Amino acid sequence: MTVEIEKNGDVWTIVHNRPEARNSVDTTHAHALVDAFQAFEAGPAKVAVFWGKGGNFCAGWDLKLAASLSDPAKRDAYFDAHAFPIGSAPAGPGALGPSRMELSKPVVGAIEGAAVAGGMELALWCDVRVMAETAYLGVYCRRWGIPLMDGGAVRLPRLVGQGKALEIAMTGRKVEAAECYRIGLAERLAPHGEARASAEALAGEIARFPQEAVRADRRTIIETRGMTVRDGLRVEWANGLDAIRKEGTAGAGRFRDGAGRHGDFTKI
Repeated sequence: MTVEIEKNGDVWTIVHNRPEARNSVDTTHAHALVDAFQAFEAGPAKVAVFWGKGGNFCAGWDLKLAASLSDPAKRDAYFDAHAFPIGSAPAGPGALGPSRMELSKPVVGAIEGAAVAGGMELALWCDVRVMAETAYLGVYCRRWGIPLMDGGAVRLPRLVGQGKALEIAMTGRKVEAAECYRIGLAERLAPHGEARASAEALAGEIARFPQEAVRADRRTIIETRGMTVRDGLRVEWANGLDAIRKEGTAGAGRFRDGAGRHGDFTKI
């Protein structure tokens, strides 16, 4: 299996297992990744971890596939099949698979080795990233005339600002883990070889809380980017109201009865 789901209670780890190609993505693997994340979205797990087996997260779009599209008719057919829909129609898989998916549940990226070109785009698609200290990002496809088409040019400036995004994208340079952490491309660092374990521990931290509120806050943070404060507050209120009705008042009752006093996060 090139994509596997390892289930551990509330946390599912989506494993991209194509190490012989540094976990690069062709059409088959793109659809397999989409299927795995659809299963996560529909299933009982609360948080997913996304990890590449064999020492690299993902080397991007499979360039052997890209090279096979030199015939104009074949190239046009491929890109027509992945075209972004007009209007509000649902977005199908991108060339890298799940890059257009809008999940209701969090995904933690576990980054070892290379997460470059389209692999960087998949890393940026995750909600948060845990990077091994030896891992790195980079728009390595800059060398071959291949642009960012799976969300990288949209998500990168939202994380690091326009100027830094332009510098990273236009030079295609290697962005090592320490710099990623410093500029906001990684939220946690881990020792070499321990990104997955660290990401699964973080996922477990998130999964143990009441999930309606977790998802409401996640949804608000994502949905309100670029809104005016007033419009954002309206969205926050609507999302929060639904969550507090479903679980917030019950949680307040647990606090009233003695749980979680003095900032205790262990007995909630």
